[in-house]
Amino acid sequence: MQKNLSDYLPKDAIDMVQIILASDNLVIKVKNERKTKHGDYRELPNGKHQITINSNLNPFRFLITLIHEIAHFEAYNKYGRRIRPHGKEWKLTFQHLMLPFLRPEIFPIELLPLLAKHFKNPKASSDTDSYLALALKQFDEGPPKTYVFQVPLGNNFKLYNGRVFKKGSKRRKRFECVEVKTGKLYLFNPNAEVEIID
Repeated sequence: MQKNLSDYLPKDAIDMVQIILASDNLVIKVKNERKTKHGDYRELPNGKHQITINSNLNPFRFLITLIHEIAHFEAYNKYGRRIRPHGKEWKLTFQHLMLPFLRPEIFPIELLPLLAKHFKNPKASSDTDSYLALALKQFDEGPPKTYVFQVPLGNNFKLYNGRVFKKGSKRRKRFECVEVKTGKLYLFNPNAEVEIID
């Protein structure tokens, strides 16, 4: 295992992760926060395989992200490169890899039912499972965060990049929000982190 990778994982998951990585021979790089993704997998021009993961993830999200990306590598190796990135082959591989980790020694007991439900049919991102995403965010470090679902209807909020939006009504799972500057309509995940503007 790469030096210091264990610093980012739940303590009781480290040995299991070491076993997976020893057989897969992957290059793992921990990166600074990227707002658009938690991690990624790719084959390098030299034929090696690399996974990158954001350093700001809490240990539970870090583990889920790492196994998610390892599942890409293993699914491509087993089923070939023509499979869909988050298709049935990847889902089966992700489920198979993740199942041994779904234990109270590794994850807090309150996360286990949400994880069990999520892994019946895992999505391309755990963020699309709003209940699991919110539960995982409770373990993030730093000051408390505000999410779109907490913003009162009609109030303005700001994103990390400074763009300002006005919150509208909920459409199925997402909120309709209008960008104040352009008047364009966007759909927001309820768990998007925002700053309320008075």
